[in-house]
Amino acid sequence: MYLTRLILNPRNRRVQKEIADPYQMHRSIMRAFPDDLVTEKERALFRIDAPRGRPPSLLVQSLGRPDWSWLAEDGARGYLLATDEPNPWVKEFALEVKPGQVLAFRLRGNPTVKRGGKRLGLYREEEQVAWLGRKAEQGGFRVLSATTSAEKLVGGVVHRESRKDHLQLLSVQFDGLMQVIDADCLRRAVQKGIGSGKGFGFGMLSLAPPA
Repeated sequence: MYLTRLILNPRNRRVQKEIADPYQMHRSIMRAFPDDLVTEKERALFRIDAPRGRPPSLLVQSLGRPDWSWLAEDGARGYLLATDEPNPWVKEFALEVKPGQVLAFRLRGNPTVKRGGKRLGLYREEEQVAWLGRKAEQGGFRVLSATTSAEKLVGGVVHRESRKDHLQLLSVQFDGLMQVIDADCLRRAVQKGIGSGKGFGFGMLSLAPPA
């Protein structure tokens, strides 16, 4: 797999628009991949991290190596922040995990439940944590501890044939510790992402050694 980090220029109008409408950022990201990419087999996952006092970073995870040459086009001028470090930065990695291993994790998720044929957001913290627990069981790990960010609504416009759908999705960031139960299952979960709304920047499960 590959992990890309792009440090975005917060003063760039295109960046501002895409942060406000992450589905449009998803469309920009997909320019780095072949047009015939089959999303059921390979999905490019992404997340926008914006620590206070620091420029926003766009993290992109993919199976294949991305081609970011479109960032040199006139329409992308000023999209990236000028830095002394590589930007974009691309790293190939293999996820090596084993049962019983404890890892720190971060997930920006869209906790939902289907009721009456509709997908509804879960706004109570205990429901959000329970949702994470169910996804963990399906994904081959157990949540040892987790904190949730203040929830917010993420908006976006999806173009479908002759109409535009204006969507708002619940966004909750989970940070905590997890224990690996099934290493193969966890690798698949990391590769495919967790939950719904992946085209809006949800579902990317980031793992790291515990602090």
